[in-house]
Amino acid sequence: MLTDRDRIEKQKRSLSLTRLHRALSRLTSTVTMMNTGAHPDDEHNGLLAYLRLGLGMRVIVACSTRGEGGQNALGPERLGALGILRSREMEEAARELDADIHWLGHGPEDPIHDFGFSKNGDRTFDRWGEKRIVERLVRAYRQERPDIVLPTFLDVPGQHGHHRAMTRAAETAIGLAADPAAFPEHFEEGLTPWQVAKFYLPAWSGGGDTYDDEVPPPATTLPLTVASFEPVSGVSYGHIGEWSRYYHASQGMGRWRDIGHNSWPLHLKLSAEGTVAESAILDSLPSRLADLARETDLPQGVVDALMRADGAIGKAIERFPERSAIVNALLQAACEIEKALEQAPEAFRCAHEHRLRRKLVEIDAALCEAEQVFVRAVAEPAELSPGAIGRLTLHLSGNAGAAVVNADARLPDGVSAGLKETSPLQIAYELTSTADAPLTRQYQPGWSSLGGNGNASVDIRAQIGGRSVTVAVDLEEQLVIAPRHSLTLQPNAFIIPVESDGRKLTMKAASTGHVGLSTPPGWTISQADGATTLSAPDVITPGLVTITPLVDGQPAMRISPIAYPHIGHTSFREPELLRVLALDLKLPEGAKIGYVGGGADRVGLWLGRMGLDVTELDAQALSGDLSRFTTIVVGIFAFGIRKDLAAATARLHRFVEEGGHLLTLYHRPVDGWQPDATPPKRIDIGSPSVRWRVTDPTAEVTVLEPDHPLLCGPNRITSADWNGWDKERGLYFAARWDDAYVPLLAMHDPEEQPLKGALISAEIGKGRHTHTSLVLHHQLDKLTSGAFRLLANLVQPA
Repeated sequence: MLTDRDRIEKQKRSLSLTRLHRALSRLTSTVTMMNTGAHPDDEHNGLLAYLRLGLGMRVIVACSTRGEGGQNALGPERLGALGILRSREMEEAARELDADIHWLGHGPEDPIHDFGFSKNGDRTFDRWGEKRIVERLVRAYRQERPDIVLPTFLDVPGQHGHHRAMTRAAETAIGLAADPAAFPEHFEEGLTPWQVAKFYLPAWSGGGDTYDDEVPPPATTLPLTVASFEPVSGVSYGHIGEWSRYYHASQGMGRWRDIGHNSWPLHLKLSAEGTVAESAILDSLPSRLADLARETDLPQGVVDALMRADGAIGKAIERFPERSAIVNALLQAACEIEKALEQAPEAFRCAHEHRLRRKLVEIDAALCEAEQVFVRAVAEPAELSPGAIGRLTLHLSGNAGAAVVNADARLPDGVSAGLKETSPLQIAYELTSTADAPLTRQYQPGWSSLGGNGNASVDIRAQIGGRSVTVAVDLEEQLVIAPRHSLTLQPNAFIIPVESDGRKLTMKAASTGHVGLSTPPGWTISQADGATTLSAPDVITPGLVTITPLVDGQPAMRISPIAYPHIGHTSFREPELLRVLALDLKLPEGAKIGYVGGGADRVGLWLGRMGLDVTELDAQALSGDLSRFTTIVVGIFAFGIRKDLAAATARLHRFVEEGGHLLTLYHRPVDGWQPDATPPKRIDIGSPSVRWRVTDPTAEVTVLEPDHPLLCGPNRITSADWNGWDKERGLYFAARWDDAYVPLLAMHDPEEQPLKGALISAEIGKGRHTHTSLVLHHQLDKLTSGAFRLLANLVQPA
């Protein structure tokens, strides 16, 4: 449930006059544009801010994945949980732009998901299925009816394979969306063919420090440059774009720029009008109601109604912020649009009815803003289990008490609402969830700037000036149907060296239900003092054992809360599993490890589960006596996240000189990594990073120094240790380094030259510095045997 401070923050960020101005600006255009991308944060935020807030277009971001295969600069969420986090970030970024979202992929279980970096569009299609992603884009075009489609990136070598696949699919889908013979199953759902009028490509390189487009961008056919500012805020559209990007915090987005970016050169690749020269992006498009009135063969009554509606909208905007004048003008506009719809011929309705229907919905929203009809919908609790009872309260403020006629709650399957009380200030319902109510979906198919989002929302009907208006109100926090019992095993994964004597594994099971474990043959289980002990057989075979815990006889689910200031509170649910990895693992003798994490990996946790002596180092510990440690491990991104670590750089260098072993895990150039200052001796991280990574998890690894101490003891690293890796080998490889460093491995993606910067190590003074760009943290989470054996070697004393 939101706190008072949460609600105050939300109110401060969403001021009534700003909402009213933006609600009016929606009415100025009848054009829809769609920006296609592969991940949350791929959108052209500054450009979209101008198209939506400057030109009034409806803007839709069509995104193929939830970004679940990416990285997280904020915390421990990975894979499905990261997909939830990044989906919420995308929603908040869209809210800042007053844009909509059409999701094409639906999480890690869907074939269209973020499986990690890909350098080739064809390889991406191998995973997604080219026909599948094209069909989903055709469906999106037919549902949303965009006039303009603009991919974010180019389909060129040197670009992310997911980006390349999306751009290619977006273009392929243009012709198919208009083809009545393509995907006829869509028509059974009420969809009809749709012709996108313009398909643009960005006429700039998607390079920077990540990508490296190998060919120049296409020629500019439309130089789109904006010198004006957004009227209500007085801020440049480029700056508003950064306000939007700020919400992609898990990806480190949001940059302050003294001068907001205001130029976006475009290349018109396809046009329904054929080859045309343009002076503006709206050329040849019906951008206003007055343009629709110029359609041929329209009855004069329709022409007059559209012209009067256009004039009334103009008057409403002209009279801002005079609320009563705005209401009167909007009531006239709605009346005229409805007249036009009643009298319009069939051909006109086929081409344009969706534009007029959208305008009526937008007018209703603007009327409620102008009339100050405010409704706050709160579900308590926001998380219901099957068979539970809750409450839905509509808090009426402003003029809502007088204007609201009734409300209809859109609820998840298996949940009903019974009216409990009404008053001028609130309407309350009792929510009842059936015993067999299905769990709600975790990944929503879309997000609308006009509301009605999530698993539940409320349609509010109000009477304004004789017009019955309907607006969709989102719940303050989303209503979720979750399992009756959540189970958290602590820990839920164990590492057992096959030659160790430690065969008893003790964990705590936190759940309100009865917990049981179905043990494999040879394993035994006992419970005492709130702890569960699992005993392994005397002889154990190397490999992974997965045990499914039960709660009240059903497979257990873990619900993990996700909470950050920029997205609020949400959660991720997944099957809770107990995993035990038995492997041939020897630990370095005498190792005392200090771990410096930035919250973006769980390496410190895994070192402890391996049986090593590990201490988490906070700011005080970093400024204390480091000589008590043989090894200090710095987690991914940590130099960019922890100022106390950056301040301790000189002390870390001295730790190495005096005999310590410093192990740094991969960093991006933007993570506070200064080649001459951060490592004890110079290491340059490769940029653009597309060139300095190995995305094939099965890529052959060549050991350059097989007898190096880090590769031959305490575990001798062999070819078997590179089997079973997930997603990729490594990224952000070192490109250049001081002669003191010795490269230990070489690897490469198909048809590329070997890279030697995945693992380098140098003897410095009495100690050692080792830097690795291997994705060890991910392999540990996936319980990849070789990663544990290699890490045990890498943390040995110098």
